[in-house]
Amino acid sequence: MDVLGIDACGKQGWTGIRLTDGAYAGSLVDARLDALIERAGGVAAIAVDMPLGLVEKGWRAADLAARALLRARRSSVFLVAPRPAWEKSDYAAAGDRCHELTGHRLSRQAWALAPKLLEARACWLADERIHEVHPEVSFYALAGGVPLDHAKKTWRGHNARRQLLATAGLVLPDKLGEADRVPADDVLDAAAAAWSAHRIALGIAGRIPEVPEVDMEGHVVEILY
Repeated sequence: MDVLGIDACGKQGWTGIRLTDGAYAGSLVDARLDALIERAGGVAAIAVDMPLGLVEKGWRAADLAARALLRARRSSVFLVAPRPAWEKSDYAAAGDRCHELTGHRLSRQAWALAPKLLEARACWLADERIHEVHPEVSFYALAGGVPLDHAKKTWRGHNARRQLLATAGLVLPDKLGEADRVPADDVLDAAAAAWSAHRIALGIAGRIPEVPEVDMEGHVVEILY
C-alpha cells in the first residue's frame, strides 16, 4: 500500500515523501501541488501539512485543541482565520475581516500561507484522498503523547524527529533524490505527514478534535495524525 505525505517548502513549492507499506519509497518535489500529486500516481491516502477546512466564524477547534496538546510546541500551530478572510486580496483587508469574525487580527505569518493554503484547498476539494495533518502533532503521537523538547530546526530537534521516524519503521536515507535540495525540516515534516497518511489509509489515525467541526458545505474540519 502506497501513501504520500506532503509539506510546503517555500520557493521550491511542495515536497512529498512516499511510503510503501510504511517504509520510505522515494521523494518528489514540484512547484505545483496538483502536479506533485499526479506524479505520485495511485496512492491510497495523501496527507498535507496545510490548513484545509475553514470555518465561517471564530477560530478552528482543531487549531485550539492542537495548541493545547503541544504545550511547549504550541506556537507551531497557526490560528487559521475564517474562510471569508482568505477571500481578501491583501493583508490589511484580510486582517480587518479576521478581526470582525474572531475578535483578533490575522498574523502576518498566517497570511503568508495564503497562496499555498488556497492551492491546497482546491486540491482537497477535488480529491477525497487528501487529508490535513500537522507534523508536530504527528511527532507528538510518535513520541507516545509527549511534546518534543527542541524545535525542529535545532540540531537536537532534527535528530530527535529523525530517530522517532526510524523507530516507527520510516528510515530516511542519506540520499533522497529530488528532496536532496529541500531544507531538512521540510523533509522531516513531509515524512511525518507520510507516517500519518499510512495511519489514515489503515483506518487507525487519531483526530483533533475528537468530534470534528463541519464547514458550511459539509466538509470535515479536522487534523489527523
